[in-house]
Amino acid sequence: MKKLVFITLTILAFNINAQEKKSSNKKQTTMKTASGLEYTIKEKGTGKKPAIGDKVVVHYTGKLLNDTVFDTSVKRGQPFTFTLGAGQVIKGWDEAFQLLQVGDKATIKFGPELGYGNQATGSIPANSTLIFDIELLDVIEGLKPWDVTGKDTITTASGLKYVMVKANKAGEQVTVGSKASVHYSGYFTSGKMFDSSVERNQPFTLKVGVGQVIRGWDEGLTLLRKGEKAKLIIPYQLAYGEQGRPPVIPEKSDLIFDVEIIDVQKVVPPVLYDVKNLEAKKTASGLTYYEVNRSTSTNRAVPGKTVKVHYSGYLADGKMFDSSVERGEPIEFPLGQGQVIPGWEEGIALMNVGDKLRLVIPYNLAYGEQGRAPIIPAKADLTFDVELIDVK
Repeated sequence: MKKLVFITLTILAFNINAQEKKSSNKKQTTMKTASGLEYTIKEKGTGKKPAIGDKVVVHYTGKLLNDTVFDTSVKRGQPFTFTLGAGQVIKGWDEAFQLLQVGDKATIKFGPELGYGNQATGSIPANSTLIFDIELLDVIEGLKPWDVTGKDTITTASGLKYVMVKANKAGEQVTVGSKASVHYSGYFTSGKMFDSSVERNQPFTLKVGVGQVIRGWDEGLTLLRKGEKAKLIIPYQLAYGEQGRPPVIPEKSDLIFDVEIIDVQKVVPPVLYDVKNLEAKKTASGLTYYEVNRSTSTNRAVPGKTVKVHYSGYLADGKMFDSSVERGEPIEFPLGQGQVIPGWEEGIALMNVGDKLRLVIPYNLAYGEQGRAPIIPAKADLTFDVELIDVK
């Protein structure tokens, strides 16, 4: 009986050892993509697979071909998070993590064309082939373009297309000259997102129809009301044109925006200062100014301090080209550091908190002979009604 038990245990041990040997001899397959990325799954997970636009949470150790470790999140004990397909990481990473699912551990290898190219980066030499041991820890679903399947696409005379996603007939209409607060996400036609106020949780505010944004926006927003959502499909001619806006927007890029009108306000234009009976004073530089209001404050604007100023700027024909009053947002800047035109540097330094002046600035103290196209013409003398709000 003892002999039989011994033989049985021996056979069982042999079978277990054989299975372990078979398991250990099982080869891990290395695969190669069309771009040249090589990847080997070391340990298979069962979690969610990420898509472009999702945030992925990863651990990694990066090595050179000679096994020199140049970076590791594992030793820091702090996983790295990035948005997949948004160009926030090197191309090899953007491609590799689309091949994995949560729980996967893998080794990836790729050449400089998917890494840092012919530029040295930190301790990574130029033209380096990189190896990463990576683990996909989590996937946080990101923003995706709105699904407009089955909804009508309307094309305007300019070529702008839009799809109404959510209507609100009771909302305030966006009009030319109104102030609109907008949440948006911008995508290329490939579906890749390039910008989003939603991700920043910060709506964008603009005066509509005055050229502060691309033409497709100026037109598209006037089709909407407060509370409405729409998809704007903007041809490149109504976006950033043939040149694009490098490095983010390539040339001749058609763009798609998912927009929501958060708020609409009628803009009350600022009232021109009345200087009819005031004396025009002139400095040695050629700056002319009118004292519209002199306060009793002794807090003076001096170089080196930060000043807060409300202003409205006018061209020689009386056309207003900019106004912080209209935006409801005073401008702040350090005086005397060349961050504003010379006429401002000199004029604001004449003021105490609470003062209001009209500054008439000759072009040589403004934007010079060239101007600042397309808003400020060449050799443009400018007029500013300014109020000093604070000095700190």
